Amino acid sequence: MITIKTGKSSRTKAILWVAATVVTLGFLIALEIAARHYGLPGPVAMQAREVIFPPKSGFLLYASMALMMVVLTWRQRMVALGTAIGIDLVIVLARWILDIKVTEGHPFGNGALLVMLGCAGIAVTRRTGRERTLLLKGVGLGLLLVAGRKTGDVWLLITSKTRPTVLDQYLVTADRALGDPSWLVGRIVRATGPIGPHVLDFVYVQLAVAAVVVALYQLRHVAAERRFPAHHLVRTFLVIGLLGPGIYMIFPVVGPVFAYGTGAFGTGGGHWAVANLWPETVPPLSAPQPMPYDAITPRNCMPSLHTAWAVTLFVHSRTGPRLLRYAGTFWLVATLGATLGFGYHYGVDLVAGVVFALTIEAALRAQARGWDRSGVQLVAYGTTVFVTLLVVYRYLPMEMAERPWLFGPLLILAMASVILGFVRTVRLWEPKPPLAPRPEPQPELV
Repeated sequence: MITIKTGKSSRTKAILWVAATVVTLGFLIALEIAARHYGLPGPVAMQAREVIFPPKSGFLLYASMALMMVVLTWRQRMVALGTAIGIDLVIVLARWILDIKVTEGHPFGNGALLVMLGCAGIAVTRRTGRERTLLLKGVGLGLLLVAGRKTGDVWLLITSKTRPTVLDQYLVTADRALGDPSWLVGRIVRATGPIGPHVLDFVYVQLAVAAVVVALYQLRHVAAERRFPAHHLVRTFLVIGLLGPGIYMIFPVVGPVFAYGTGAFGTGGGHWAVANLWPETVPPLSAPQPMPYDAITPRNCMPSLHTAWAVTLFVHSRTGPRLLRYAGTFWLVATLGATLGFGYHYGVDLVAGVVFALTIEAALRAQARGWDRSGVQLVAYGTTVFVTLLVVYRYLPMEMAERPWLFGPLLILAMASVILGFVRTVRLWEPKPPLAPRPEPQPELV
């Protein structure tokens, strides 16, 4: 009986892996075709180019290779890292000899990508059985993180090409219910001088690298146990990056620094902006309407995916040591400050991003442990709250602005209810520690 169950479980997992691979490849091919239709390079072409040309993010490639190395022994990790660094040094030396200057991208990172591709070749040609599967999973995990970044870049370009009008006026009106936090935090960040913006910019840009640090802690036992845990941070990161841009297509928004300013930090909307108001002056209250915008700026505000990723990083860091928990808290707070302080998002974007992140995290945890009533209820509730937020932002922004005393607390309560539901449900799912046996009564000595 036990053997039959194990066989069925193995076949089911194999079918799920094959289905996931087919869906992923189909999605990448479809996105490649769509990008070509608009005269843009697709994610596959962008990644293939980085085998030779300077990559957009060398740090991300090395972080992806670090994820791949969780399946290797320590000796193999040193060999892989040394090989990657050696390849990069040779490429840098060749560019110096040929007087090729890197004007765009990073001068390093090609070595990490080539090592990952080489490990995939070794898995196919030199490994068999479980060892081949484990190594391919490690390579796939690393390449998926890179592909997710490239896919997101292409998605953003497509949103700018396919959505000629944006809904910023609706969100800036709805944001009155929260007290216009982007304008407030923008002035605070600018008052910190050059130090604050530089720190926040580093945190904002290197969020994926910080997530890899947390993921490496979660996956530290993979090489010894020869298997991956049922759920980890990278899964949530990838799903958020996959589903989020779809919402961008439904609710296209460019952000306050582009819609309402020339930019306090070197960015802005230029003549496409309604007026040069951010972050000094809150726009006057008026009936919102869709507004035309350029075909370059991504419509990537609703929901705030940086907020969603930072929330999941914070959640997963809770199971780590104290230093990792502190780092997760810092990255969450700094990311929220950057999204508002640089004028990339409205406050209502962040509320939607928190709900979006916790709903996806709950769904993936429920899928990993097996769906039950509590999991279904939490995911259904989170989805309902998220959809309700989008509807209210779109169709009731004037009511929100005119009654901030009502809608402001309601927004915070809606977000807090999802947070509370997530915390309670996850605690129910955690394994209970075994009860200590009661001590046997000792006979009394007379």
